[in-house]
Amino acid sequence: MTKIAIIQFPGSNCESESIRAIEQAGMEAEEFLWNRNPEDLKQFDGYFIVGGFSYEDRSRAGIIAALDPLMPFIRAEAEKGKPVLGICNGAQILVETGMVPGLADNAVGMALAVNKRIQNGKVLGTGFYNAWVHIQLAVPSESSAFSLHMKPGEYIKVPVAHGEGRFIIPGALLEEMKAKNLTLFRYCDANGSISEEFPINPNGAVYNLAAVTNVQGNVTAMMPHPERTDAGQPIFTSMREYIQNEKKININNPSTRRRGQGEVSTSVDPTPFVFTSSILELTPYSPTHHSFQLTTTLNITDNEAITVRNTLKQLGIDCEIKRMTHWEITAQPNTNLQQLEERIIASQELFNPRKENIINFPPLVGEGQGRVSTRDGRENTLLIRYKDDFIGQQKEQALHDRFGLSDITDLRHGTLWKISAPRDTIEATVQRILDTHILFNPYSQSCFTYGLY
Repeated sequence: MTKIAIIQFPGSNCESESIRAIEQAGMEAEEFLWNRNPEDLKQFDGYFIVGGFSYEDRSRAGIIAALDPLMPFIRAEAEKGKPVLGICNGAQILVETGMVPGLADNAVGMALAVNKRIQNGKVLGTGFYNAWVHIQLAVPSESSAFSLHMKPGEYIKVPVAHGEGRFIIPGALLEEMKAKNLTLFRYCDANGSISEEFPINPNGAVYNLAAVTNVQGNVTAMMPHPERTDAGQPIFTSMREYIQNEKKININNPSTRRRGQGEVSTSVDPTPFVFTSSILELTPYSPTHHSFQLTTTLNITDNEAITVRNTLKQLGIDCEIKRMTHWEITAQPNTNLQQLEERIIASQELFNPRKENIINFPPLVGEGQGRVSTRDGRENTLLIRYKDDFIGQQKEQALHDRFGLSDITDLRHGTLWKISAPRDTIEATVQRILDTHILFNPYSQSCFTYGLY
């Protein structure tokens, strides 16, 4: 019988319904934990990376699991043509590995960012959203191992339950993906019509994308949960048929897949992507005019920083990591910044005094140059901000409405990552960390040097 590995990391929580969906489709499901011998993956016909909150979404959703030692083995099996389905958190993992859409060297080409519910041009809400939606097959049936039993334009009703499901894809790459039929499923209404408005598009995803696939069609990242409803069964029966009749991609002609005794042409374009991910260039941080900063650190154990450090160590990058929260508050020109700072601190809106301390690190004020001296040259700090800074916007509104601090004109939220390593290795260490993308995804976040080298 066709055998599917149900891939689980610490924090995965959708294994039961995933197993049920696989078995209902006539396949055998077996739970495969992250700490099992990865060589055992070879005995499976396909892989299902389930939803949940792997590693508690530390750093950001999917990235820690994407760097897990298990993933190169799954990638190797996928390169043999075996199907890999990632749903919700599994989709986030596949995006962060670069397995979708499959750029050269599996470079990361997109992001799954914080939800943004938009209606009539207004943001109604952000973050976690749980509802039923409709998704429509937007490509020819044989563009993917998971759409063989659906017709183009056919749509099904499935649940969504995620906080970071908004596909962000550069325009040039999106156009290539559309041309190559990789934009697998799109959100639609109950009549099959496409609209970017919430609630039809539940998270603000570009092009209403609910799922994308790689060029070979055997790796799919999908945010909705077809495993939680019988309506999603065509996705899993398609997976079964793909395995049974198309054991591997025809390497000599990837646009052809074997089925039984004959061959059928697929609708994907196997040529390499023209799009290439840009070289990362860090921008020095410079505070805005008439602003001040608040930096806070936890006075309890910071499990997120520990997980990042341990993941880097597992990758052979030995360093110390400290995480801090950074706020930049800009005020009207005649505002007394010291008094405003005291009122913000007293409000306790930007920090919890029971578990956070305000620190003075580093002393950048006003129109700083963005480059600071660091103690003995061993500590280097990066500032990460989401390009859509919903936390900053919401906190600014709260300080306006609840505390009457109308002098605030802008409030930015970010995370400071302080990296410590020996002086002679720090530059190479920071570059290696940047290469992993563990601290930020360049399509949804910005990175600034906040005291480097």
